[in-house]
Amino acid sequence: MTFAYHGKYIQIQEKLIEGRLWEKAFFRPGIVIFPITSQKKILLVKEKRPHETPEFRIKPVTGIFEPDVNVADNAIREMEEEIGRSTSSLNVHLFLELKSTGTVNNQQYFVYATNLTNHKIPNPDGEDSIQEILEVSFEELEDMTWSQKIPWGQSTLGIFKLLNLYNQNKEIFNDSY
Repeated sequence: MTFAYHGKYIQIQEKLIEGRLWEKAFFRPGIVIFPITSQKKILLVKEKRPHETPEFRIKPVTGIFEPDVNVADNAIREMEEEIGRSTSSLNVHLFLELKSTGTVNNQQYFVYATNLTNHKIPNPDGEDSIQEILEVSFEELEDMTWSQKIPWGQSTLGIFKLLNLYNQNKEIFNDSY
């Protein structure tokens, strides 16, 4: 197997199998975080993405998953970098893990976090990428998803799973556990 491309976020491999050249794309694993306030509002970010169309998008807090760090600590680091919020690892709950294999290979961890406190650390992507932090209700999150104000992608599966959890038991997102 040879690398046709080896970048910071993606690798493309070519492999000759039974006389046919196959390509496989490998993305770095990611983490998607839904910080939930004591008022049961989900924090989202409006982010400037100059390499995408449209240039601005609304999305959950996301980042690269560092494999040598546990899920909770990955989530806490991303919240501190992107939105200046933190919590203890006991308040970070993994609720979905997606793994795609084949031509496109990727792994995503989805968590929600409660008992938020203020704690900001520098964002290695630059402090100007996050344009705004939005607080939305679960109902607004659903409306924003269906209307595609939040672009559909893998994060959409996490949103639908989160909404399902909420609709099954609204008390699950209370700050006191």
